[in-house]
Amino acid sequence: MEHFVVSARKYRPQTFKDVVGQQAITNTLLNAIENNHLAQALLFTGPRGVGKTTCARILAKMINSDGNTSEDEDFAFNIFELDAASNNSVDDIRNLTDQVRIPPQVGKYKVYIIDEVHMLSQAAFNAFLKTLEEPPKHCIFILATTEKHKIIPTILSRCQIFDFKRITVKDAKEYLKYIAEEQGITAEDDALHIIAQKADGAMRDALSIFDRVVSFSGKNLSRQAVTENLNVLDYETYFTSTDLILENKIPDLLVQFNSILSKGFDGHHYIAGLASHFRDLMVCKNQATIELLEVGDDTKQKYIEQSQKTSNSFLLMGIEMANDCDLKYKSSKNQRLLVELTLMQLASITFDGEKKNGRHFIIPPSYFKAKGIEPIPVKKPAETSKTETVQVAVEQKVVEPEPQKIISNTATEITATSTIPKISINNPKKTSGLSLKSIKEKKEHQLRQMDVVINEDDLPKEPVTQEALTAAWKDYAASMDKKGEKIMASILQMETPQLKGTTLHLTYSNNTNKIELERAQFPLMVFLKKRLKNYDLHLDIKVNEEKAKKYAFTPQEKYEKLKTKNPNLDLLRQTFGLDI
Repeated sequence: MEHFVVSARKYRPQTFKDVVGQQAITNTLLNAIENNHLAQALLFTGPRGVGKTTCARILAKMINSDGNTSEDEDFAFNIFELDAASNNSVDDIRNLTDQVRIPPQVGKYKVYIIDEVHMLSQAAFNAFLKTLEEPPKHCIFILATTEKHKIIPTILSRCQIFDFKRITVKDAKEYLKYIAEEQGITAEDDALHIIAQKADGAMRDALSIFDRVVSFSGKNLSRQAVTENLNVLDYETYFTSTDLILENKIPDLLVQFNSILSKGFDGHHYIAGLASHFRDLMVCKNQATIELLEVGDDTKQKYIEQSQKTSNSFLLMGIEMANDCDLKYKSSKNQRLLVELTLMQLASITFDGEKKNGRHFIIPPSYFKAKGIEPIPVKKPAETSKTETVQVAVEQKVVEPEPQKIISNTATEITATSTIPKISINNPKKTSGLSLKSIKEKKEHQLRQMDVVINEDDLPKEPVTQEALTAAWKDYAASMDKKGEKIMASILQMETPQLKGTTLHLTYSNNTNKIELERAQFPLMVFLKKRLKNYDLHLDIKVNEEKAKKYAFTPQEKYEKLKTKNPNLDLLRQTFGLDI
């Protein structure tokens, strides 16, 4: 078996032109070498895998090259690499300072590359200060670190600092495309894009992932093979989720989430990706911000098409809900339920809700057309200015037109009468909007609404038993108690109605309970009629003064009653000589 060299080593840049995504730094170093303006202490800082050590080696090679040496010359005798993670003591730094005094045997400069310099101890930093500030003319120090904040300020002030940036997804994808062509591998654009995204700005990680995926799929690199091997959620998952959310298909959405969990994905990763997907859709809604979308051309077109189906308000609310779920995920005791609840809320953003059936309370126009009844036009009152006070009173005079007899297909005669209230302006008989009379009229209007039905013969009139009535009465009282209407619940629980035909007879001991129940009888009767399926039921409330007298106990009667429950009360009274 031949020796395999990983792509990160095989394609390591040999010149500054080959370095990916660090043009500003490489141009600065080239100009410094050409103009003989290179500092003797350099600090390369930035994330992992972005080219810090590579640039240090290229720089060490270039400053020793005089133009007559071959390209293969690496000046290994002049370049010293020190790992500060394992050589972080004071003795290691002292050995380094002793070696610095010796001039190079070949070339002009001795270059010391100290990697992970932030791992040096405090004493080692202090021992290194003097040498770093005034090194010999033939010596150059290049320090590399991923955590600049851990280096003491006295070291930072003696170095020329170069901040390496994360490699963009676009640059990483282009370099992967170049390597795939070099190796004769056919790779889809989306597959390379997923690898570049997974690398998270590190070129070395991208090359390692590339080698792994190539070992899995061979010479043909597809998006499906990459997502399967890396175990990542691809764009199609989020496109499908968004379509289900827009179509309010909550069951299908929960089934999809269950399948995602069954594949081994984390719910936190899924909800965070969904928030990012909503962000990408919002970016696509404006032509000026499309360039912020770091995806392939084919995927970008899918984003643009789906963004046209959504509104800005939906996306803003969706991002807020998904982000809120992301923040609460770690502290939640039932994380799956949290994500499922968020998905159900997302799918309900564009849901208008069920329209209530008003069949028994509103007469549709189609009913009159079917019966051949012409609607009677009603004139609107004349418009008045804002400063003019208009008092409108509805007189209770009933206009009784001549009944119209209409014969339907079933040979049934229907007599239709219409009543139109007469509206008069500036009537001397004024009614305040907050008066008791207006409240009474409102109650009467609600009662009249209950009588406005399409056809009374169509309403159910099933027989009612006393047991069914008692059960329905108790359920309604319990619902009042649950809503917080304790007084009404107490009034309902005091007495049970007695059924005689279609009349519900109730007898209370005082007039107050009667008045309170009469005020609240409209929703009560609607509930009972629907529950018992009989729309002929009506309520009859009376007051019995004799019954009220039964509750007027004297102190002696109360004491006797309590004594039967607890005989010790009499012993207590006799012991202490208490009066009743």
